[in-house]
Amino acid sequence: MTVLAGMLATWYGPVFGGLFLAFPAIFPASATLIEKHEKERKERAGILQTVRGEQAAALDARGAAMGSVGLAGFAFAVWKLAPIWNGPATLFAALVVWLALSIVIWRVRRHRLSFRLRAR
Repeated sequence: MTVLAGMLATWYGPVFGGLFLAFPAIFPASATLIEKHEKERKERAGILQTVRGEQAAALDARGAAMGSVGLAGFAFAVWKLAPIWNGPATLFAALVVWLALSIVIWRVRRHRLSFRLRAR
């Protein structure tokens, strides 16, 4: 993933490549730790065959994907506002964009899930 982020930065520029820098450092480590923790917890309870660890890691991946949309909104706001506003105002506006996008995405996902569960 680190090599891919570096290649994207080389091909499309550091602004584009920078969007992918946090992924290689944080996500794989957290997904691996979540899966390991869940497997160990089930093994201590005497359950040897389980996919709970994989499901927990998949849920974390879904959250990371939704959070990436908010992060992209934050980056876009900083990119567009930094030339015309001062630093603190730009960062505050970008924070509001990130928060709004993240909440909307979370609520849409939650609404779709509850709609699916009611349809069953």
